[in-house]
Amino acid sequence: MRKGAAVRLEKDFSIDHYLKRQKKFVDSHLDDFLPSAHTAPEILHETMRYSVFAGGKRIRPILVLATGEALNGELDSLTCLACAIELIHTYSLIHDDLPAMDNDDYRRGQLTAHKKFGEGIAILAGNALLTLAVQTLAEISSVPEKTRLAVILQLCQAVGSRGGMLAGQAMDLETQGKKFSKEHLEQIHSAKTGALIQISVRCASLFAGASQEVCHNLSAFGSGLGLAYQIVDDILDVEGSSSDLGKTSGKDDINEKATYPALYGLETSKNIATDLVETAIQQIQFLGPAGKILRELAHFISVRRF
Repeated sequence: MRKGAAVRLEKDFSIDHYLKRQKKFVDSHLDDFLPSAHTAPEILHETMRYSVFAGGKRIRPILVLATGEALNGELDSLTCLACAIELIHTYSLIHDDLPAMDNDDYRRGQLTAHKKFGEGIAILAGNALLTLAVQTLAEISSVPEKTRLAVILQLCQAVGSRGGMLAGQAMDLETQGKKFSKEHLEQIHSAKTGALIQISVRCASLFAGASQEVCHNLSAFGSGLGLAYQIVDDILDVEGSSSDLGKTSGKDDINEKATYPALYGLETSKNIATDLVETAIQQIQFLGPAGKILRELAHFISVRRF
């Protein structure tokens, strides 16, 4: 299934060029994993593909590949992991956009799945993507069964109701329109967005056969990076336009959500995000030159614009 190789650091490295090339690499493999839109039931598979290929920079799968490359991991298994995590991410976006959740009409510049295909099919498409992600991981024969099981377990925990993505979403809904503390805000963001980014890095290190200490340091890197990523999202919701974001801007304020700008203001929020990224980068200094792309990606997280 190999379709080329992950990009290695070039002399004149450009993060934008790197992201475009890696996105193309990931997309080609996502196309293989997803059922054809002509496979019955066609409407379900069309919705899955519509949502996955709606756009996005593929930050999470690219972090998987960059981590694996820094640790000299095997590309094919890491590619399967990268695609599985992107399927989970897309599932979460479909469900987040539903009327019962964030109630958004647009995602990445096009109609959300429920607006185009209806709520019922959108829910099923999200469920199907999550199921396909777990199936994809279970079928990776080149990775020892013990490692596969550990990755599936940790990934489920990162997505689940006890400190994972679903917990973060539940806390986010529960907090709307209510007072919130600094600790509660960090808990929401670390679970809702941070957990999946952290686990992208951690699972890649497990697939690459890294030591416990290396996995710990990379997990700390991913944790700080994930929180910074969500803070930047908060900032962009205030400063960005709907056309730039590809979704409705200003929704956080309208929905009275718990966000960093709401608690700290824009400038302090930017400083917090930048500090988180710098602290995260310190966790991977041990990688030396091999961690260059991860460091570049981390800096991109703190200044990215859609």
